[in-house]
Amino acid sequence: MKISVDYPRCEGHGLCAGQAPAVFTLDDDAQLTYRFEGADVPDEYVTVARAAVDSCPVAALREQS
Repeated sequence: MKISVDYPRCEGHGLCAGQAPAVFTLDDDAQLTYRFEGADVPDEYVTVARAAVDSCPVAALREQS
């Protein structure tokens, strides 16, 4: 599973980081960091990563096929 992040769309709500802190973090300026940029999300994080994608209120995260 890969996730695409629309960084300009992200408003820094942090719901993704709350759902999947091993996958997403926000810095002190509410800028999103996606740990697996350009790579597959490891199997052990897929469930929480999907929950994070679903939790984004501005649809800045999308699961890629």
